[in-house]
Amino acid sequence: MSDTNEQAEEAREPSPDDVRDRRRAAWRGAERKLGNDFMSRPMGGALAELAEAGGSVYDLDEGPDIYGDGVVAELERRVAALLGFPAAAFFPTGTMAQQAALRGWAGRTGNDAVAIHPLAHPEVHESGALPVVSGLRTVHPTQEPRQPTAEEVRDLAEPFGTLMLELPLRDAGFVLPTWDELVAVVDAARERDAVVHFDGARLWECVTHFGRPLAEIAGLADSVYLSFYKSLGGLSGAVLAGPAPLVAEARVWRHRYGGQVFQQYPAALSALLGLERELPRLPSYVAHAREVAAALAEGFAESAVPWFRVHPEPPHTHQFQVWLPYPPEVLNEAALRQAEETKVLLFRVWHASGTGPPGVSLTEVTVAEAGLEWTAQDVRAAVADFVKRIETA
Repeated sequence: MSDTNEQAEEAREPSPDDVRDRRRAAWRGAERKLGNDFMSRPMGGALAELAEAGGSVYDLDEGPDIYGDGVVAELERRVAALLGFPAAAFFPTGTMAQQAALRGWAGRTGNDAVAIHPLAHPEVHESGALPVVSGLRTVHPTQEPRQPTAEEVRDLAEPFGTLMLELPLRDAGFVLPTWDELVAVVDAARERDAVVHFDGARLWECVTHFGRPLAEIAGLADSVYLSFYKSLGGLSGAVLAGPAPLVAEARVWRHRYGGQVFQQYPAALSALLGLERELPRLPSYVAHAREVAAALAEGFAESAVPWFRVHPEPPHTHQFQVWLPYPPEVLNEAALRQAEETKVLLFRVWHASGTGPPGVSLTEVTVAEAGLEWTAQDVRAAVADFVKRIETA
């Protein structure tokens, strides 16, 4: 390559693919991480692990599933029993699962309005799917970045057929109500003759905060959706659990929405492995996340940053937010350089805050098995190194 071409290559603005490839390489190459590396692991390694370990949760000599039987049906049976519901249905995505559940409840209540937080997943991350695909309307009990209160649900001016609660509310900082607050909110909805649906994509990790078994938490609702990849490290997929008639109707809508997939055994096997391996470990992740969050706050307090926030403090689950007063491109460059040069992955991706003032960015921190070995001193040292890199990013 000529000097001119080399200079042009160096001056070229990195494309999104360049950034993605650099980030993936840095994440894979890091030797110390706070979270598990489910999303950046090579396909070959993931498939080899599934083939090696899958036999511990299901007989691999059985034939693959065909349109939802076999291992998929076994996964549905185990999750329904775990959550204490009569029935459950596997869906390729949570978006589809909740479409089916909410339109099913609208038909039963005769009211197409869904009371939902404006930061909930269907409102922010699904391209308006509820009204466009299912003809449902949404109403908001509160605009505050927290869970709604019983008073707000009880006093909502417009009637609604379903109250949907995202537990935890991710975009507000993975926040949860207290157990008594949750019970009161559910009771308030029932006083208005509404049903209650939990968007429990991450409900698996809420047991520590509520101090209740998973089945007791899920049992407050009329139906629950949970994800298999967000907390449990599955390849993909979700489950809808609830009364048998609702789940039967949801299966019909799953077919209509294009979710009647011919074979899904890799996703189902990985979900069963997640139930076997990751679910029992989640309480330890939550406990250690509280120590990590405290150490992060200490590290930033001792640093040169003019302002920071760890939210919520202490975390309600094993995930939480960190806020800093810098543009995301500066923080992302500092995080990448730290991972590349020290093999320590402290933060993954920073984003501009959609709810904060201009110039403020946030990142989501997840503490999992890989982070259990981090001491408070390890976290503070990593923060000090990260802050130095902000100044030169």
